[in-house]
Amino acid sequence: MIKILLVIEVRLIANIFAEVLEEEADFIIVGRSENAEGALKIIQDRHVDVALVSVGLPGQGAVELTRAIVDSAPNTKVLALGLADDTDDVLKYIEAGASGYILKDSSLLDLIEIMRSTKRGEAQVSAKMAGAMMERLSSLAKMFFTTETNFMDDVRLTPREREVLQYIGQGCTNQEIAATLLVELGTVKNHVHSILEKLNVSNRDEAASYLAFIEK
Repeated sequence: MIKILLVIEVRLIANIFAEVLEEEADFIIVGRSENAEGALKIIQDRHVDVALVSVGLPGQGAVELTRAIVDSAPNTKVLALGLADDTDDVLKYIEAGASGYILKDSSLLDLIEIMRSTKRGEAQVSAKMAGAMMERLSSLAKMFFTTETNFMDDVRLTPREREVLQYIGQGCTNQEIAATLLVELGTVKNHVHSILEKLNVSNRDEAASYLAFIEK
C-alpha cells in the first residue's frame, strides 16, 4: 500500500482527490491538511510514503514545507501539485527536495502513475525539464569548482596542519593526535589554533567541514 498525505489548502478539492485516489487498490490516504503545520504534525505521528503538496499554499509555504518534510522525514517522497510548465518554478521545488511534480494540465491518470513511480524511486520529467536540470547541475558544478579553487588559493595550510585536520575530521582529540604523531600536546594545540585561524572558523567541527575542499 502507498500511504498518502494530502496537503491542499481547499478542503473540497482535497476531498475530491481523496475519493479518486482511494479508488485505487494500492492507495490509502493516511492524512489531510490545509497547511504546513498540520502536515508536519501528521508526518511526525504516522508513516507517509508520498506527500502530495499543493503549490497553492500561502506564500512560500509549499516550498518551505517541502524542505521541512525532506529534513524531518527523508523516507517520505514529496510531489509538488499544480505547477505550471515553467522550468524555474519546477526547479525551485526540485532543489527544495521534491521527488517529482504534477503540472496543472496533468490528467488523473498522469497523477496516479506519477505517484506510483515516485514510490518506486523513479522520476518522470519532460525532455525540456531534464535539459534544464542538466544545465543547473552543470552550473552548480562550476560554482563548486570555483569555490574550491578560490579556497585553495586563499588558504595555505602546512602539510602538518593538513594532517592534523584529517585527524580532527576523524573525531580525534588533541591527546590522541599527539600520541599518533609522536609530538607534544602543546604542539598539537598550536597546530589546531593555527588551523582555526587560517580557516576563519570558531571550532573543530567547522574546521572539519572544510576537508572536502582540501587536497589530501
